[in-house]
Amino acid sequence: MAAARGAPESFADLADRVSPAVVNITTTTTVAQPAMPGPIVPEGSPFEDFFRDFLDRRGGPNNRPQRSQALGSGFVISEDGFIVTNNHVIDGADEIMVEFFSGDELPAKLIGRDANTDIAVLKVESEGPLPFVTFGDSDVARVGDWVLAVGNPLGQGFSVSAGIISARNRALSGTYDDYIQTDAAINRGNSGGPLFNMDGEVIGVNTAILSPNGGSIGIGFSMSSAVVTKVVDQLKEFGETRRGWLGVRIQDVDEGVAEALGLEKAAGALVTDVPEGPAREAGIQAEDVIVSFDGVEVTDTRSLVRQVGATDVGKTVRVVVVRDGEETTLKIKLGRRETADGSGDVPDTSGESAAPEVESMLGMTVSTLTPAIRDELGLSDSSTGLVIQEIDQTSEAFEKGLRVGDVIEEAGQQAVETVAELEAQIASAKDAGRKSLLLLVRRGGEPRYTALTLQ
Repeated sequence: MAAARGAPESFADLADRVSPAVVNITTTTTVAQPAMPGPIVPEGSPFEDFFRDFLDRRGGPNNRPQRSQALGSGFVISEDGFIVTNNHVIDGADEIMVEFFSGDELPAKLIGRDANTDIAVLKVESEGPLPFVTFGDSDVARVGDWVLAVGNPLGQGFSVSAGIISARNRALSGTYDDYIQTDAAINRGNSGGPLFNMDGEVIGVNTAILSPNGGSIGIGFSMSSAVVTKVVDQLKEFGETRRGWLGVRIQDVDEGVAEALGLEKAAGALVTDVPEGPAREAGIQAEDVIVSFDGVEVTDTRSLVRQVGATDVGKTVRVVVVRDGEETTLKIKLGRRETADGSGDVPDTSGESAAPEVESMLGMTVSTLTPAIRDELGLSDSSTGLVIQEIDQTSEAFEKGLRVGDVIEEAGQQAVETVAELEAQIASAKDAGRKSLLLLVRRGGEPRYTALTLQ
């Protein structure tokens, strides 16, 4: 357990110790200028030579490409010159220049970058060893702990700001997000700089802020070292990331889904589809609930995606799934996320009604699929199920996101292609004492499970 610490009398000693390893990063990019209309001069006009000379001095009717500069921050992680910063700091740069705390400047070479976590690794060549800092364990950091942000805010040069950790495990928009939220002032130019704990260890890379005016209002985000260290190691070794890939489409398990599947609690990741890949080869099926991955409990889809991505490509892991109320353990050799296409075969089916059956139930009016309906909805000939023709906007089905045009492929974990089959699954669930019925619904090719309460 981490011991609670009081506010330090001063951050001066810590700032003196870590600042030499923090750098300012200046990037230069060639930017094409928009075309500017030139003067129209009739051919043979006495002014033709005059305007030609004038345009040549300006660079022609289209302005020459201009050089733009951007500023950011970074930090040295080894004495031989490896530097960590944000991907967006160096994205599109033609030249990268690193300024050190001492005032010395060195050109930097891009080693690798990862847009998913907004991390990049640079390398400079120095005549002697460089001062550097090390990563700490962000997982032991707690809300309320003191932190120190160092960087180049608004291009003002080296600057230090202090605050506390406001929250952990924040997600913004990325698949692998694990942000530390802090009220330490972070402004433009701080991007890529380090967030230190009181031991002088880097526990985050300052990446983003929430602000109505572009300045710090005390809501800043640093990508946690738990994520960054794995990415940095791969970028240094391979120049790219190599994330594990399980090969499943998943969704969170809510209370309705848990009840419909007979689960003890709403946790885990419900498999909605299994395209070609490691999971299919190992025997994972749609409607399985993944409750454990490589010995770690799966709480939701986000935790599973992060854990799979952080696992080595090619590693064989144990995956525990709940299927038909029973736990099953499967061994799966992970593929690589960056090379996976996620595609899968769609089974062919036959047998259709000339006219659709139509019936109202569970707040919806559903009908069988016909060639005409498939064409209208842009569905393939192999699509099966019941299409929602109308839906009561006061119903639970509408509240849970079902809409006209959605196709119900399964009910109660059984395929349904006729109204009678759906009615039979409703009756069967009631006879079994179920309070809800699990539906597999597909929209735009994407499957999703929804549990509806039975009246």
